[in-house]
Amino acid sequence: MISKPALDPPRSHADTMTHDQRDFPPEFADHIMGPLRRFLRVESAAGLLLFITTLIALAISNSPFAAPVAQAWEQSLGIHFGNFEFSRSVRLWINDALMTLFFFVVSLELKRELVSGTVRHAAFPLAGALGGMLVPAAIYVMMLPGQPEAHGFGTAISTDTAFMLGCLALLGNGIPVSLRLFLLSLAVFDDVGAIIIVAVSYGRPLSWPAMTIAVALIVAIVSLGRLGVRGVPVYLVAGTGLWLAIDASGVHPSIAGVLLGLLTPAREWMSGVRVHRILARVIAHPTATHRRNVDERHDLRSARIAATEAVSPVERIEFRLHPWSAFFIMPVFALANAGVSLSWEKLMQPVSVAVATALLVGKPIGVLLMCWLAERTGLGKRPTGLPWSLIAGGSILTGIGFTMSIFIADLAFDEATLDAAKVGILAASLTSGALGLLVLFLMTMAKRQAAKQAPNLAT
Repeated sequence: MISKPALDPPRSHADTMTHDQRDFPPEFADHIMGPLRRFLRVESAAGLLLFITTLIALAISNSPFAAPVAQAWEQSLGIHFGNFEFSRSVRLWINDALMTLFFFVVSLELKRELVSGTVRHAAFPLAGALGGMLVPAAIYVMMLPGQPEAHGFGTAISTDTAFMLGCLALLGNGIPVSLRLFLLSLAVFDDVGAIIIVAVSYGRPLSWPAMTIAVALIVAIVSLGRLGVRGVPVYLVAGTGLWLAIDASGVHPSIAGVLLGLLTPAREWMSGVRVHRILARVIAHPTATHRRNVDERHDLRSARIAATEAVSPVERIEFRLHPWSAFFIMPVFALANAGVSLSWEKLMQPVSVAVATALLVGKPIGVLLMCWLAERTGLGKRPTGLPWSLIAGGSILTGIGFTMSIFIADLAFDEATLDAAKVGILAASLTSGALGLLVLFLMTMAKRQAAKQAPNLAT
């Protein structure tokens, strides 16, 4: 018997297939759909946990415990050594450091989709994401003409992936996979676009020496990959250095997560032929109860490395980090940032109304308009079997802006305006989710009824 390697590669789509299915030749779509289905399942489950933690944060913020809990999030945490100090509040460590890992995972998913798909298939959700950013931003700015709060336009441009996919999960099999994948791709492009806007619009004055160091580290990371360096500790050190350099440069440090994700190799190092050859040597050793010889131990170590490196770093790292991002980072972010004292006065403030209108109205209009233009001009290809009616219903769900909207609001507004912006985000997200669910439920009702009647007709 061969002992299980200490570092198992992530299970591929083939691992979840039955023996009969494995007898058929693998199709290109199998390599795409397997990882995407897993991503969808994790995000859908994470949506429920995120909803629960949001309710907890709101309950605390509207209870007698609001003040002490808020003080706990603002406690300083860091390194103090003589005159040197590197510290942040607990909440800022979550927003700056943990969210960097969140964007790293998002960027890994983006790169895997770009490498696995075609340009025209990627262009369709990309167009929707661009429209879903430009139109809400324009509506927001037009509703606050000449006011300082107009600088917070980034609050109204993003979609919360977990909440959106969680809503789709409530509708079960009535929702086609093509709609889920379209909205997932759109949300991933949306998140990356949002963090780019954060880097450009909501950073501090630039420090060019620190920016030079960041660029040098990016070049070093690319060079290490080209030279074939695969040691994780090396990239952890380089990635930490990049985060520190970008933080010191004045750009929001979470952009480091996006850059590192896009720099991660998307191709496996070991080919299938090499893996089979190494495994054949392991199998060729006779089964014995005595101590393994040098050749057997060497072949087993080679098999462990080959099995790991037969999966691309993008897929391997995303497999390990995605559950941590979905079930730990996002709920902790919600606990630290979603709390707000609710009141009718805050909901009626101009910033709240502008944010809510931009998300609720601007997002679906922008998504539909740009997707239509992409297909009409031939730049993008609409997914096969996905009607415009379902795209319209799904576009309503893109108005759920929760995580990224709160993230950007915290950077864009002062304390006097931040609560009003959060109330607008919560109102838009709740309304978009409920309205989108209702529309999609009515659109897919006939399909669900037909599926229920099919067994009866068969009997």
